[in-house]
Amino acid sequence: MRDTAVATWLLNAADDRAQARGQWDETGLTLLRCGGLFTAVRIEAELVHAAAATTASAAVDGYLKAALLGGPVFADRASGRFYALVPPSAARRPEWVQNRHPGAACLAPQTYLGVPRPDLAAPVPAYRSWWCVQMDGPGALCDVHAVSQLCSHARHRLAMAEGCDGG
Repeated sequence: MRDTAVATWLLNAADDRAQARGQWDETGLTLLRCGGLFTAVRIEAELVHAAAATTASAAVDGYLKAALLGGPVFADRASGRFYALVPPSAARRPEWVQNRHPGAACLAPQTYLGVPRPDLAAPVPAYRSWWCVQMDGPGALCDVHAVSQLCSHARHRLAMAEGCDGG
């Protein structure tokens, strides 16, 4: 029931709802437009793994759920990135406009994003993307402050690791 409600809500960001639903059925992925209902913060896997202090998928998922207060995040195996769905107003926040988080970027309005089908909640070899943290319901997005804190924490951990390796 939740997946159906989330899918219906997400499809409001599609140019063609029927085509998008068909793409989800065929490939598990469809292109949705950022800027109306949501946008996304694209985070390099290196940052997420540094923040979580692990690359183990289940542990990373648990970390993301806790750190992002249950907000929705999906992973893309092909690009090696994670995407945290946030309110569209996040794109205007200074930390994203001024690129204060190397390795992370807030997608601009009108950017198309490949979003996995809401029921893909674990890595499946046939699909390139899955939800690490599923949406709780329509419109339930990540807190943009929590996403920014995760990125800052990751950069700090990476800097500390580099300092230990270089000293």
